Amino acid sequence: MNASTAAPRADHPKLTAALATLASADLGSPCGQPPPPLLEKAIREFNEGEFFEQHETIETLWRAEPGAVRHLYEGILLVGVGLYHTLEKHNFYGACVKLDHGIRLLSVCPVTCHGLDVARLVEDARRARRHLVRLGPDGIARFRRDRVPRIHRVQAVA
Repeated sequence: MNASTAAPRADHPKLTAALATLASADLGSPCGQPPPPLLEKAIREFNEGEFFEQHETIETLWRAEPGAVRHLYEGILLVGVGLYHTLEKHNFYGACVKLDHGIRLLSVCPVTCHGLDVARLVEDARRARRHLVRLGPDGIARFRRDRVPRIHRVQAVA
């Protein structure tokens, strides 16, 4: 991979702080709760490919949440923004960075939270980002929609 197609990754002080918060946070109690209504709405929008709308919905929830679970919401938001940059704006740098930040936040969250399969979202987002990087800046318009991750629910154990 040459410099023109290298996958951009930019660290940011807020991301570093969020990762540190998550590393020491106990999300067991909030993650054991059902998803808040705004998260439910954002999940529907995300899964329907309405990434701009998803951003607007989940940003309201993320900003209002004082606890560390807010970084789960932020991670989902950033993955959606990365996909928006990919599919709508064809902004390779923005897509790579936002996907990277979202993946990094979600990677330190519990594997399930609010009944959502966070681990699967992380893997699917990583796969989508790898596909994007292989395409490079000149090939972003060829990003395959079947590579777009979805947010899945965890099957309840009876």
